Amino acid sequence: MDDKNIKEFIKERYSKIPSKKEESCGCGCNGEDSIIKQAQAVGYTMEEIKSIPSGAVFGLGCGNPTALAEINPGETILDLGSGGGIDVFLAAQKVGETGKVIGVDMTHEMVETAVKNAIEGGYENVEFKLGEIENLPIEDNSIDLIISNCVINLTPDKIKAYREAFRVLKPDGRILVSDLITDGIIPDEIRESFESWSNCIAGALEKQEYLDAIKSAGFRDVEIKSENVFTEPFMDERIVGKIVSVQVKALK
Repeated sequence: MDDKNIKEFIKERYSKIPSKKEESCGCGCNGEDSIIKQAQAVGYTMEEIKSIPSGAVFGLGCGNPTALAEINPGETILDLGSGGGIDVFLAAQKVGETGKVIGVDMTHEMVETAVKNAIEGGYENVEFKLGEIENLPIEDNSIDLIISNCVINLTPDKIKAYREAFRVLKPDGRILVSDLITDGIIPDEIRESFESWSNCIAGALEKQEYLDAIKSAGFRDVEIKSENVFTEPFMDERIVGKIVSVQVKALK
């Protein structure tokens, strides 16, 4: 499969989610009724969900990176693939008025939705930018912490994405990424499906390969903070038990 075609398919799919033109929510959720349940299932509390604009929750994640990231007041944080802004807004509450949270997403529709949500919620310490995680619109050595929620598995070039993350982090900066990996053989039919790519399955790497990609980008002290088998009602029976949600921490 051609990397460019994969990216274009994923981009088109996710651009439809804010307007509800896409029935499936991509990674994680399968229909509007299950959005809140999906958010809770991957680690968000109802208190967190109610504390941010409702339009920021799409049920797209596979974890809650802000829960394990040890966010400090005054820090500058970057969210890769920020979607409607759920993790940006939760992080913004923790960095306070002296901090800043930047969200980057590759679709105009998601960025526009996130900006609208920020205005609705009265957030003054957030910013949303249009860009790709393999080519971030962010200055070198400017970020304290990078978070991401089930997004890096969507890119065919994960090492490039992690090299970009490494570039924009300050010395001793850190990442806390929620993502999907595999534990077992995934059938070629699924690996070669555009639909499976946009559902965060086809692009998922085996655990050690994923960790090696992070190390290859220059990161140190790479460790998995938590991992859980990832299951959803729509999941193909051939891969049940083979998809694992992990939260990975590493330092520059």
